[in-house]
Amino acid sequence: SRHAGFTMIELMVAVVIVAILAAVALPGYRDYILRGKITEATSGLSDFRVRMEQFYQDNRKYDGAGLGGCGAAAPTSRYFAFTCVPAAAPAQTYIATATGVVGEGMSGFTYTINETNTRQTGAVPAGWAGAGGGCWVIRKSGC
Repeated sequence: SRHAGFTMIELMVAVVIVAILAAVALPGYRDYILRGKITEATSGLSDFRVRMEQFYQDNRKYDGAGLGGCGAAAPTSRYFAFTCVPAAAPAQTYIATATGVVGEGMSGFTYTINETNTRQTGAVPAGWAGAGGGCWVIRKSGC
């Protein structure tokens, strides 16, 4: 009588197929997760700029008791640390920066915005295109 079941070769073929699928899917999934984290920086900076403009409308300057001497409070983020540098008082310009937190897998990412809504990518990790320029890099291929 013959026993029913899988042979060792059939099992090894199945394992190889699963390994190939995992090798293709995992890098794409990692990039997907990074793009989701980048959204915290870009939305945080955009919101910060709006609040800075509201502060400016009330005070006719950008410097105040907020983030780094700027008028608005810092955005909250788990993946990015925010800084702001106003010009000399009474400040008519500022630069806000979001820098990736190393412990959260976002090291190498830096985004900036200023009072004219100029958005720049200061740095991205190796393998990402488009640092610099007038946009925020939100995917490996660039802006």
